[in-house]
Amino acid sequence: MASATNAGQFGLDIKNFIEKAKAAPNDVVRKITTDMLTNIVLRTPVGNPDLWAINRTAVAYNAAVADWNSSLRDDPANTDKRGRLKPGRKLNDGMDVIAPEGYVGGRLRANWFVSIGVQNRATTTAVDKAGDATINRGAATINSSDATQGVYITNSLPYAVPIEYGHSHLQAPAGMVRVTVAEVQTFVQKAVAELPK
Repeated sequence: MASATNAGQFGLDIKNFIEKAKAAPNDVVRKITTDMLTNIVLRTPVGNPDLWAINRTAVAYNAAVADWNSSLRDDPANTDKRGRLKPGRKLNDGMDVIAPEGYVGGRLRANWFVSIGVQNRATTTAVDKAGDATINRGAATINSSDATQGVYITNSLPYAVPIEYGHSHLQAPAGMVRVTVAEVQTFVQKAVAELPK
């Protein structure tokens, strides 16, 4: 169901799931696809400079400084009547976490596109840290179409495939799409159960 092409295209074909729920295929496929889209988008890691290898030393050092200052508060001789550290006791030091100027994570999340019948190979420079705009855009496509014609959820950014296969080992060690596809039976059962009786 999930595939990666030579161009780094990553796609998911939902059409084959229609056979799982014949009662109201459009409604069922729309529900399944929307649930899968939501899971894929929310599982997509958002760049966090604190997790980058280049910043490990800075993050560890800053945490050690915070721990030291916290430990100073355990000794009443270091605090004033309000519980704040007395002047000169607090260690005021830290290392900068490095990120490109103006960097905002969320571009990978914003690049999930939903299309009907054919894969959408578009990309965008937009960012969507929360994922809401991407999910809403995709859900609108799903809900305004004949979902039985084949629904594709794709991300054409060149780094989507490496992220899927473990590059983001801290935030998405098992990927985004593979984990969601493994849960497809749960989505099908949920969608069928929600059909009017």
